[in-house]
Amino acid sequence: MIDPMTEVKTVALVTGANKGLGQETVRRLAGEGWRVFLAARDRERGMRAADTLAGEGLDVESVELDVTSDESVAAAVKAVAGRVEHLDVLVNNAGVGGPLLDPADMDADMLRELYEVNVFGQVRVTHAFLPLLRKSERPRVVMVSSALASLTHAGDPARPESGFLCLDYASSKAALNMIVSQYARALPGFKVNAADPGNPATDMNHHTGVHTVAEGADAIIRLATLDPDGPTGGFFDRNGPVPW
Repeated sequence: MIDPMTEVKTVALVTGANKGLGQETVRRLAGEGWRVFLAARDRERGMRAADTLAGEGLDVESVELDVTSDESVAAAVKAVAGRVEHLDVLVNNAGVGGPLLDPADMDADMLRELYEVNVFGQVRVTHAFLPLLRKSERPRVVMVSSALASLTHAGDPARPESGFLCLDYASSKAALNMIVSQYARALPGFKVNAADPGNPATDMNHHTGVHTVAEGADAIIRLATLDPDGPTGGFFDRNGPVPW
């Protein structure tokens, strides 16, 4: 019998977690009895969100983390390492949407600004937390992607993704999917997957999405809680695999 006083909790960190999908992911993982670090760029908003969840009896702690800053990410790693000996699950949820411009009107600087968060930020955070993840017996990394990253969907006139033009956002998520594939093959023993949350009603789409935030978090939670024989290097929504 395991003594509940000595049992080691599963530890997770979720970026961009002071609201929306991130906060819902923190709530549900902590609801599994996990210890969860709620990472947010804005320190005060992160603390308020963490305090709200802690007030519900959940083991949630805030950590300041700006995915675009080497210094901020390094400080977050140091803070987490000072509190726990390992990290089991990293959910790279932080992301931004770009302006709704015709691709022909999108210049390199606009693309670069969004990639700094949606692509480089995910690599920056993952690379920095690898030492703590490697101390886990079952490390898992979840990258929050989008159906707009699917080249199959984009090429299908019957799919809504085919008619939605967003050069910066869609290409950033497609790049993130390849990053998932690369990590999955390079990190034996890890489970690294991309989650498609669908179109949840969040601030990013001015709450016009067709899915609830809870529905959007379903795929993230599934991948964060994978069994040891679960998949790696895949792309999934709440219903199953998504075509690349």
